[in-house]
Amino acid sequence: MGLTRYMTGVAMAALLAGTAVAQTAPPVQAPAAAGSLNPAAEAAPAAAPVAPAFQMSDGILATVNDSVITGFDLRQRMLLLIAMTQVQPTAENIPAIQQQALNLLIDERLQAQELTKYEDLVVTDEEVDQELTAMAQEVGATPATYLEFLAQGGIRPSTLREQIRTQIGWSQLVGGRFQSRARVSRSSVDAALRQAAEAASKKQYLIGEIYIEASRVGGQQAAVNGATQLVQQMVQGAPFQAVAQQFSAAPSATRGGDAGWVVEGTVQPALQQALDQLEVGQLSRPIPVDGGVYIVYMRDKRDGAAASLVQIRQVMIELPETATEADVAAATARLEALRPQLTCETMLQRATSEQGLLGSDLGEADVQNLAPQFQQVARSAEVGSISTPVRTPLGVHLLAVCGRRAGGVEAPDARAIENQLFRQNLATLARRYMRDLRDDALIEMK
Repeated sequence: MGLTRYMTGVAMAALLAGTAVAQTAPPVQAPAAAGSLNPAAEAAPAAAPVAPAFQMSDGILATVNDSVITGFDLRQRMLLLIAMTQVQPTAENIPAIQQQALNLLIDERLQAQELTKYEDLVVTDEEVDQELTAMAQEVGATPATYLEFLAQGGIRPSTLREQIRTQIGWSQLVGGRFQSRARVSRSSVDAALRQAAEAASKKQYLIGEIYIEASRVGGQQAAVNGATQLVQQMVQGAPFQAVAQQFSAAPSATRGGDAGWVVEGTVQPALQQALDQLEVGQLSRPIPVDGGVYIVYMRDKRDGAAASLVQIRQVMIELPETATEADVAAATARLEALRPQLTCETMLQRATSEQGLLGSDLGEADVQNLAPQFQQVARSAEVGSISTPVRTPLGVHLLAVCGRRAGGVEAPDARAIENQLFRQNLATLARRYMRDLRDDALIEMK
């Protein structure tokens, strides 16, 4: 709930105090860009929200199992969506706002129905009050002022309170039900660290993302049209994070669209082309892909890390450069026979227990500083593996790559990666949970 509170606070702070970071017109030199951050826009005053004039009957619009959604419910959810994102309603974007509000209402009704199955999971009025107070405090307002401000836009306090109640309950249910399944194994963290280290030499992009899923908005063309409207609104000043939280179907939506660092070559070609063209601070135009449309905000980018650090241990048989081919062949054969028995943990002890073998721990070193004969092994060998024999002017060697990481301040952190993987796992399980609830539900549009 804290992330939702933060994103809500970002949008509401902008409305209350006029401090939203807005995007401006596109630079000519970057055709992929729709806009870039404009610090001067922070000083622009924000007017109080005005209830948009859209017509809708107050009758029943849909049923979700035995729960009805009325025109009043949908209108209130649309008003709240507009207030939270600062997307200004127009004739062009009202259909997209209505569809998104209806999708969110259906999900919330399904969540609320699921919560009733757990008698011990009750969200009290005090918990809702605490969350509402925290939301108001983050924008420097009292709860009463906060609600009064929303009321100016036609939003009833009960609308926000019920949304908060459902979000708190759903967060508690998902966390309690899936926490153990979302835990990350040490091997998964190690694999992610290896992947991060291997990717450290490639270009990397720190991005925000919004993904409009075609199946949820009425098809691919509707997704393109909706994304186009959102881009226009963000260029005019709607905060990217708030829009992502309310409209994006990507897992990163709960983090305001924060997709973190993306490595060159790991995304679809259409996205990679946009990443290559965007400058820091720029917002992309809609990017159609199979199944939907992306909007990308380039927060930062960097070249690959200059240093790739490896931990190397070795077992060797000393042989001078002048050694005969027979001597080299004998040493190679001995090490080949020994290789299957060695690990990073045992190789030094084994080397000291057999005559004619030397073992050493080379510690952590930049690959570029290793002997030329060692560099290929250091770059390509899997962590924990033992190389085939390597000949150098000093002898014949078996090398073990016992660790690998990127150098510099951007080196991946095991705890950060573990937390990231846990959040991803939990978000995936929550999406599957919602998909199953939708598949099992009887949803009828009137």
